Amino acid sequence: MSNRAPIRAASRAGSVSRAGAASAGPLAGRRVRVRGVVQGVGFRPFVYGLASELDLAGQVSNDGDGVLVEVQGEPVDVEAFCRRVRDDAPPLSAVEDVGWTDLPVRPLTGFTIAASGPGGGRTLVPPDVATCARCLAEFTDPSDRRYRHPFITCTACGPRFTIVTGLPYDRPRTTMASFPMCARCRAEYTDPSDRRFHAQPVSCHDCGPVLRLTVPETTVPEATVPEAPSRWREDALAGARALLADGRIVAVKGLGGYHLACDATDPVAVARLRERKRRGDKPFALLVADLDAARAIAHVDDVEAALLTSTRRPIVLVRRRAGTDVAPEVAPGNAELGVMLPPTALHHLLLGLPGDPPGPRVLVLTSGNLAGQPIVTDDDEAVRRLGGIADAWLGHDRAIHVPCDDSVVTVVDRAELPIRRSRGYAPLPVSLPVEAPPLLAVGGDLKNTFCLAQGRYAWLSAHVGDLGDLATARAFDLATRHLRELVSVTPAVVVHDRHPGYRGTRWAQGSGLPTIAVQHHHAHLAAVMAEHGLPPGTQVIGLALDGTGYGDDGAVWGGELLIADYTGFRRWAHLAYVPLPGGDAAVRRPYRMALAHLDAAGVPWDDDLPPVVACPDAERRVLARQLVAGIACVPTSSAGRLFDAVASLAGIRHEVGYEAQAAIELQSLAGPVIRSGADGVAHDLPLSESGDPRTWDVGVLVRAVAADVRAGVPVEVTAARFHRGLAAGLVAAARLAAVETGLRHVALSGGVFCNGLLVSLVAQGVRESGLEVLRHGRVPPGDGGLALGQAVVGASRLARPHGE
Repeated sequence: MSNRAPIRAASRAGSVSRAGAASAGPLAGRRVRVRGVVQGVGFRPFVYGLASELDLAGQVSNDGDGVLVEVQGEPVDVEAFCRRVRDDAPPLSAVEDVGWTDLPVRPLTGFTIAASGPGGGRTLVPPDVATCARCLAEFTDPSDRRYRHPFITCTACGPRFTIVTGLPYDRPRTTMASFPMCARCRAEYTDPSDRRFHAQPVSCHDCGPVLRLTVPETTVPEATVPEAPSRWREDALAGARALLADGRIVAVKGLGGYHLACDATDPVAVARLRERKRRGDKPFALLVADLDAARAIAHVDDVEAALLTSTRRPIVLVRRRAGTDVAPEVAPGNAELGVMLPPTALHHLLLGLPGDPPGPRVLVLTSGNLAGQPIVTDDDEAVRRLGGIADAWLGHDRAIHVPCDDSVVTVVDRAELPIRRSRGYAPLPVSLPVEAPPLLAVGGDLKNTFCLAQGRYAWLSAHVGDLGDLATARAFDLATRHLRELVSVTPAVVVHDRHPGYRGTRWAQGSGLPTIAVQHHHAHLAAVMAEHGLPPGTQVIGLALDGTGYGDDGAVWGGELLIADYTGFRRWAHLAYVPLPGGDAAVRRPYRMALAHLDAAGVPWDDDLPPVVACPDAERRVLARQLVAGIACVPTSSAGRLFDAVASLAGIRHEVGYEAQAAIELQSLAGPVIRSGADGVAHDLPLSESGDPRTWDVGVLVRAVAADVRAGVPVEVTAARFHRGLAAGLVAAARLAAVETGLRHVALSGGVFCNGLLVSLVAQGVRESGLEVLRHGRVPPGDGGLALGQAVVGASRLARPHGE
């Protein structure tokens, strides 16, 4: 007989046989299969304890398909075991399925953890987990043998995804394989009553990885740190902290790669790091010791606090406090700071424990790479690639098998909004609303993540980066190969963006496998639909707003209202086309986009408007001829470029050093005005009364912004009016589309919806219209979530009966 545990949690009540009591009747035996995130989370020790409590004999083991248990005992206790193996599972686990078959009763005594079986099936590897409270208590206790151990871990915390080299998950299949356990660690590892029972990364000062500080003598004066250029253990840590206190930049080996660290209160150090990393004005993330330290530099509410202290330890975007000693150079022009708490014991040590010499209380902690390149994981490569940035390297001898950058989230209306999904989240799967054949979705070229899918699950990769860089393209190849092996998916088809020039498109077409092309904004909307589990055939009113997406008519789309399901879409409305003069030049120099919008709106380029002054005379003359002749002026409906244009028109930002800089600064100025309720004006964004598709008349909004500038309206008020007007125009169109189509779901996706202010305004308007809003909560609205949408569209098209 084969059975499944009920999906709904069953009652935990029931008769439990006493250990050693004589059987009142015939015994029962079962082979129990548990699937899901059940390796690397203390599941076998949990099963051991549960079986012992219920006085069951048998064994438990890992294999390539999850956890396999054989139990034998009183029928009521065997039944209770099959219920409780799901209901009482360890907190880090995620039980997907429990099934069993009956076994003949055999002479058995006791319960054991058996050697792992062969791989080849599929199980779900957990993400890396921040150091737990119990480990931190030992780590800070001078009487504990793991006091100040940088790599302290147990079954409830520590590295998982970044160290696993194969399945099933056992120490020999991790990068801890080269660290034999000492006698005391081995005793804990084999003791069923110990919380390190079968904790694969377990180690201590005697047998674990060792810190090493490398300081090129030509870079840092020898007097700055003790003795030689290479130091181990406490000397390495003390040297690194001394360097940070002296304003130096230290490359620090974390869970998923190297970070670059410096004192966040030292403007010279921060400026030096920014220059060396070629980061422009892009904000840096900050590392602080605890919530009190986070609240000293930023406004942190209870939802943000829960995210900061969660086991995932993401970077959380929070509103910065005025008057703190954090250097303005950390996040110029930005009202928010990206803050994280220590994900590992090593990061706690960097900030210092009680009794340590004084050091920086707030550290910049940014990815160890040059702008646009993948994060560095290899020690030798770190010295080579970061040699022009770092003054020293604090590394260790445990290898990182899988690169995994930090995750970034924000909170909008008390709900999490992912900006980058990586460490702490990857490689946990997302449930699919359709059955998928084995496929690979390659995602977009910017902020790339890819996705493997089969059955009802999709596995999104960690953040890869921008595929335009050769090193990132190589990282993409390695990451796809590793994730294929880890989840046992061999793709039979590759899904890609419809843009013919994307590197991901060329990669797919060169793969030798059948391919499916998916329009960019359709993929965005399918991703948020899949997140919410909408069944096949369901249509939504989709607002897809971003910077760039290849349109079916060859234009650059990016301000779209689509009527969409998983298999296709109809373009119901879009922002009116304006020329994109010079392509990428208009992206880098928002004043060009502002001048194009002014021209399209019929507003003369007079010298009282900021973008006219910002554009050099010679360039302005060439641009005018370009717009008249239509040379290198592909039409665009991009909402991202509209934000750029308004930021320049309002005099906020005329050139950008990183993606969405102008939009972020526009949002930063608008936020306080909107939160305060001051000046309730919303600039109009009317929708055409007819047309297929309809168009929003962006010229009306642009003329209103220009009038504000000429009237001397404060720039923050103009920014707020623009946000309110754009949101109102989007909501009004969605409401009209709902009347025409009878649809009730309004989906929000695309990179512009990383703007929490706009998300909140649009969501509020949609709800007040009596419609249901679908927004992202598990994958990013930007291109970091694109691959999920590609995967579900590809699977849905393949599932259609032939000829549909």
